[in-house]
Amino acid sequence: MRAYGRRGMLALAAGLLAAVTACTGDARPPATTPAAAVATPPSPSADEPLVTLAEAAEEFTAFTLTDNSLRGTTWESLYEGRLTQAMDITTGGQWPITQAGYVSTGSKPPRRQWGSPTLYVPRFARDERAPWFSALVTRDGRQTLLTFAKPDHWRLSSAAELLPGQELPKIKLDADGYAAVVAADDKSVTISPQFIGPVHASVAETGTAGVTAGLLGAGPLTTDVAEQIAANRERAKNEGFSYDSIFSADNFPVYALRTEDGGALIQYSLSRTTSTTTKTAEDDYIPVPEQARWAISTPVLRRTLKLIETHQYATAVPPLTTPSAAPVIAHDGVLTRASGQ
Repeated sequence: MRAYGRRGMLALAAGLLAAVTACTGDARPPATTPAAAVATPPSPSADEPLVTLAEAAEEFTAFTLTDNSLRGTTWESLYEGRLTQAMDITTGGQWPITQAGYVSTGSKPPRRQWGSPTLYVPRFARDERAPWFSALVTRDGRQTLLTFAKPDHWRLSSAAELLPGQELPKIKLDADGYAAVVAADDKSVTISPQFIGPVHASVAETGTAGVTAGLLGAGPLTTDVAEQIAANRERAKNEGFSYDSIFSADNFPVYALRTEDGGALIQYSLSRTTSTTTKTAEDDYIPVPEQARWAISTPVLRRTLKLIETHQYATAVPPLTTPSAAPVIAHDGVLTRASGQ
């Protein structure tokens, strides 16, 4: 059976509350509204955005209420399948991240603390099939950039926390407060949105030695990762193992907003697959990292270990008129799968 959306979840909560009230014997029949009094919503004008600022604010609130109603232990005795519900309000890279958050905690991920959002809503034409909007909000005390997409109903697709010392670039807004989208193949920025994932993957694997060197800013999420991979590969070789770590853009969606300087704020996801295999005698066991113990019960493995992480980023890409290395300004990521033998 298809899982409820977040509105369905809130409706279920209301239904349970109504059932409890009815058991007290004081329940009253619901009030009815005459048919003539029911207002028919006006048809949207042709120039009205497909997603309004008011709708985006409503959807943000609906998500946070539903997300927190599913987290913790509140619903455990009333409703089973909270993971299924949580996954029904997520998509893109947030789907595996949410799944891991529930499975790794015994289906009891902590509740979030949310602040008031600053919304960035693109002015989509009414025939747009894949609308989305972003929100900068304080989540658990940290500034976080969220993006919500509507493949069928509204779902959280991306969430990346601003890195220390970083600020969101100023987003270009029109007179009504709506943002502009940067097309996937836009040539006015130093890295087109469609190439940001592969470029980041290349820099994280090859660092300053690859053909993409210099396109992204150096640091702990780019060139430092490549250095760590090279060091781990050499260490594993000396200890009788083979090691590799590969980044991939997969089919994750990419979202890009135009900034005031003519550049783009691009949000995207990557998966990272790290594999370790024994090359010598079978008593050379592979240790299982502590963060993977929720998925692998044994502390060591005899032959192979595979770790899959999902990472979400936001990068401020400069305009082609003033080219420079694009800084990664926001990130979040976790181990989402682990296996071995």
